[in-house]
Amino acid sequence: MFKGSLVALITPMRMDGSVDEKAFSDFVDWQINEGTHGVVPVGTTGESPTLNHDEHKRVVEIAVGVAKGRVPVIAGAGSNSTAEAIDLTRHAKKAGADAALIVTPYYNKPTQEGMYLHFKAIADAVDLPIIIYNIPPRSVIDMSVETMARLAKHPNIIGVKDATANLARPLHTRRAIGKGFCQLSGEDHTALAFNAAGGVGCISVTGNVAPRLLAEMQTAWAEGRTDQAMAIQDRLVPLHDALFSETSPGPVKYAASLLGHTSEHCRLPLAPVGDATKTRVRTAMTEAGLLN
Repeated sequence: MFKGSLVALITPMRMDGSVDEKAFSDFVDWQINEGTHGVVPVGTTGESPTLNHDEHKRVVEIAVGVAKGRVPVIAGAGSNSTAEAIDLTRHAKKAGADAALIVTPYYNKPTQEGMYLHFKAIADAVDLPIIIYNIPPRSVIDMSVETMARLAKHPNIIGVKDATANLARPLHTRRAIGKGFCQLSGEDHTALAFNAAGGVGCISVTGNVAPRLLAEMQTAWAEGRTDQAMAIQDRLVPLHDALFSETSPGPVKYAASLLGHTSEHCRLPLAPVGDATKTRVRTAMTEAGLLN
């Protein structure tokens, strides 16, 4: 089972907008050395909507190659086209990823039955563990617990990244599917509360710049050191706030640039973050002890 602090990786880019493969390789290695429990390339935070398919696949290959089995790699492989999602998932398996993260189809607005058939088609086509990515704020649709329970009967569908921020949801999911279904939070602010409701970890944005702290927080929670986990959570709340004060991944890429990992560049239509956001991010990182 995947658990602990997994990081929704940014995709470093040069100021001309090209993918910086060397910076990405170094970044994945740094994440692992800092204690991150798993890496998730080319999700939303990795700007998957604006990477072409060749770039997308190359980023997955780099992540797998750098990880070398030290931590699991869960490759973003979702699309609002079922055929494209199957192709990306097949590539993830061929590249050696440990699982695929498949987002609910955005823009098309499928029914619950449409979502069921979409995920079933992918799971039938590729023998690779699949984690459903349920994020209504970005995809508009919300997969119901009932639909997820139907899908969980498929041996290849093993968990969910839940970005609903609804802390009743993991309780109902656990009751409907059982504790063996891997529930991961997709929302940094509620990571510990999600664990208390049945989760086993978080796929984090903040982990891009605070990987050691978030790994320590998840480990402390798992080992029953609740006070220590909550102390880290309290320390990072202002940083969570700052990193979502504009559309992600703009703020977190700026934060990563302050640590020297990449430029702050995001591809359009994401605009450069404003000066007020930059000040807020820098202040929060300093308060958290991440900048001198």
